[in-house]
Amino acid sequence: MTDASRRRPRVLILVENLSVPFDRRVWQESKALVDAGYAVEVICPRGTKRDTEAFVEIDGVRIHRYPLTPATGGPAGYLKEYGTALWHTVRIARRLAADGPVDVVHACNPPDLLFLVALAIRRSGTRFLFDHHDLVPELFTSRFVNGPRALMAGVRAFERATFWLADAVICTNESYRRAAIERGHVPPDRVTVVRSAPDLTRFVPVAPDPALKRGKPFLACYLGVMGPQDGVDYALRAMAHLRHDLGRDDFHATFIGGGDAYDDCVRLAHELDLDDTVEFTGRVPDADVQALLSTADVCLSPDPKNPLNDVSSMNKVVEYMAMSKPLVSFDLHEARVTAGDAAVYTRGDGDDIREFGRLVGELFDDPERRERMGARGRRRVEQSLSWETSRANLVRAYAELISRPRRSLLRRP
Repeated sequence: MTDASRRRPRVLILVENLSVPFDRRVWQESKALVDAGYAVEVICPRGTKRDTEAFVEIDGVRIHRYPLTPATGGPAGYLKEYGTALWHTVRIARRLAADGPVDVVHACNPPDLLFLVALAIRRSGTRFLFDHHDLVPELFTSRFVNGPRALMAGVRAFERATFWLADAVICTNESYRRAAIERGHVPPDRVTVVRSAPDLTRFVPVAPDPALKRGKPFLACYLGVMGPQDGVDYALRAMAHLRHDLGRDDFHATFIGGGDAYDDCVRLAHELDLDDTVEFTGRVPDADVQALLSTADVCLSPDPKNPLNDVSSMNKVVEYMAMSKPLVSFDLHEARVTAGDAAVYTRGDGDDIREFGRLVGELFDDPERRERMGARGRRRVEQSLSWETSRANLVRAYAELISRPRRSLLRRP
């Protein structure tokens, strides 16, 4: 590392659940911090088809990756995944800390365990910033209904410890900010909303490609992670209702992305006799996402109502809006806060899957309404939900954090 880079405040970003730069939020934050004059290094898992190098430097961001097998099965799988990730992250962080002091350890959850890395490399002057992506207790509750009490008690304890040790918290929406203040007892002036938001220089509609509709008049699209809590199975059942019960064979549906539930979703589509209607692309390059969303007539946000989803901001919702597309969503608090009248809503508990499918069909049949909704969504993103707004909030939060008196990581201010 050069003398010039040593003079810049040094930031170590920790992320466990996605590789970088595939993790769009972490990548945007990393580049924004580099542009603001910070020396940024990221520790994250390797990807499977991309982000496979152990080390790479991109746009001034130094990225250190470790091998990690995602969890399968029940809680034991997550204990193994998180334990492996923590061991690798501590190992790499200690090596990097040996090169010189780290000014900020920036930990992205899940899991709420990465404060242990900050403790492992603590030095006088190291700040700990918690980047609150998920409410982990609610995440585990949604994944493991009636899960072991010890597991849930541990998850809540780790969340409390993370909030307690944090010098500052950045979070994705106002609901998470309230959780940090009320549940985590973090002083309000140390909690900043930094929304996950699309870069509007990249999320720009292009000319539609009719071939992507596979010979049908209409295209529905889902973009995002396919985990047990993401409701992709609800979207598939809604498509089955639209196709078989309502007798519509005039649409194609493309599901973009991957995740723990990907194989299960592919099997479910086959069981629902949707092989000629539904297509799964897996994770694809940005140009393919841009083409598909530009061609889509309606986009799908099927996250069911539960304690996690109701207060979480979904990246896909803002990305649909940035591409001027109307969407169908279950009735979630933060979905309404984000999308407003750029979406139509049905009951949020996942029981009204038939209504979800019917609303998709209604939008197919009303091109003027689709155009109005899409224009409203794009305008809303441009005015208040773009990455430019989030970038300014992030840089301000960092400036305030760096300016505060240094303290021990074990002592709450």
